[in-house]
Amino acid sequence: MWSTTLRSERAPLVLTAGEPAGIGPDLCVQWAQEEQRLPLVVVADPELLEQRARQLGLTLRLHRYEAGGNVATAAAELSYLPVTLARPAQAGRLDTANAGYVLDTLRLAIDGCLDGRFSALVTAPLHKGVINDAGIPFTGHTEFLAAHTGTPCVVMMLATPGLRVALATTHLPLAAVSRAITPQLLRQIVTILHRELVDKFALPRPKILVCGLNPHAGEGGHLGREEIEVIEPLLEELRSEQGMQLLGPLPADTLFTPRYLHEADAVLAMYHDQGLPVLKHLGFGNAVNITLGLPIIRTSVDHGTALDLAGTGKAELGSLRYAITVAEQMAGGLACPLNLAPLT
Repeated sequence: MWSTTLRSERAPLVLTAGEPAGIGPDLCVQWAQEEQRLPLVVVADPELLEQRARQLGLTLRLHRYEAGGNVATAAAELSYLPVTLARPAQAGRLDTANAGYVLDTLRLAIDGCLDGRFSALVTAPLHKGVINDAGIPFTGHTEFLAAHTGTPCVVMMLATPGLRVALATTHLPLAAVSRAITPQLLRQIVTILHRELVDKFALPRPKILVCGLNPHAGEGGHLGREEIEVIEPLLEELRSEQGMQLLGPLPADTLFTPRYLHEADAVLAMYHDQGLPVLKHLGFGNAVNITLGLPIIRTSVDHGTALDLAGTGKAELGSLRYAITVAEQMAGGLACPLNLAPLT
């Protein structure tokens, strides 16, 4: 149970409802049914939330939020900030007309975190494809957050009890990854990861395992030279200059085993699908996406829009619950909010 002290001392969390045709609105409505909820404001079209509640057969009483006002925490009640859809949304049917709406909800929530109205941002899933189909260049949540906050470099990290995985590169074609792995980029990524583990997770000397880029971490240059020419020298510089505990580069198929993970605080993977399949296999439905390096706290669910589940009542709340819990713990400065248990 969350204490009254935690509720009263800080601004509420803010949650963006994500793609209106997906399960984001469902999750907001379902979460509102729970008892003992944290103070949280949803940014969405209220008519969409009411329509989805009716479709799910759930009671929902909405309260428009005013800055500094009370936040609804009773079961079946929800505080919201309104953003109007361009066109009424249908569960499961993408509509390019509403792409701008999704980005408007994000801008409103981010600005509220920057000016102190909200203590942390939680995001429900959006659909990158429909935003791009609408003629709006869009790479992903992480990149949008960085651009809107004027942050030159951020780090995407997913976590579940037992494992944290950060990424050196995010949404790039595989053919572009090698060119992107430069000493400058790696220095920025490792520095941000190390600093955030210290500052946000209360780990005074975090131990970070670093994946190689190539199979067998290049096997001494026979399977690629990125480890020899880029990764190893940079890691050695950071060990010598800043005393960081960095182990690697290690082959990914060896690194993701209990022998190495037992005492590790985080893993740095070189690209998206090198690290995230392992984490999602371990903790899908109970994992959280955290953006490191921003001037605000941001967490997100670990899944997509699940268009086929929208409006059916079958969407699972586990990842959203976890994302909200982690956002609250980080905002409260609680020690090590993602306790890593040894993998057995």
